[in-house]
Amino acid sequence: MFGRKNPVMITPDQALPGRTDQTMPVPAEHFELKTPLVGPWPENVATLVVGMGCFWGAERKFWQMPGVYSTAVGYAGGFTPNPSYEEVCSGLTGHNEVVLVAYDKFKLSLADVLRVFWENHDPTQGMRQGGDIGTQYRSAIYFADDEQRAYAESTQEGYQSLLTKAGFGEITTEVAPLGDFFYAEPYHQQYLGKNPNGYCGIGGTGVACSIGIL
Repeated sequence: MFGRKNPVMITPDQALPGRTDQTMPVPAEHFELKTPLVGPWPENVATLVVGMGCFWGAERKFWQMPGVYSTAVGYAGGFTPNPSYEEVCSGLTGHNEVVLVAYDKFKLSLADVLRVFWENHDPTQGMRQGGDIGTQYRSAIYFADDEQRAYAESTQEGYQSLLTKAGFGEITTEVAPLGDFFYAEPYHQQYLGKNPNGYCGIGGTGVACSIGIL
């Protein structure tokens, strides 16, 4: 089912059982920003969870934004509770590699965060991102409320028009409610901060997400 050419999303009955009595340990602070990786968040901080392919490079894009309070990588959009990285990579959890972005609402808008999302990956590639192939690399926005859903849907529609003009295909981004977010292993957190020359598969289409559609 999970050949390199055509990865297919599993159904809940196919998912690995995972674990309900064990959660992933989380570092006490962000390697780069020196802030917590876990809420409760300050009143001025909002969060958004997105998938853009390999979460190492995606996370760095966000922590480098002025106004971002914290970031963390994890797994969302699937079925297996508290999965490991190896389980997610098997394609048998349904989860996506995602980034939790915690940002200061008075310094950044949701539109600012979504601009970085749209511009820094190719949202037309389905179950892959560049050379990274698998359901865990799908493009996704997991919204927490109706405002985030509205922004996700409207910016997707606007960005689609720009991509179409540039010769790209249809956006395949999954826009869905955020269910459980499971933190990834500690060594994945801020991986490219700890390993500056590590692998980064992040790359956009070159099509700017203009202010007009945001």
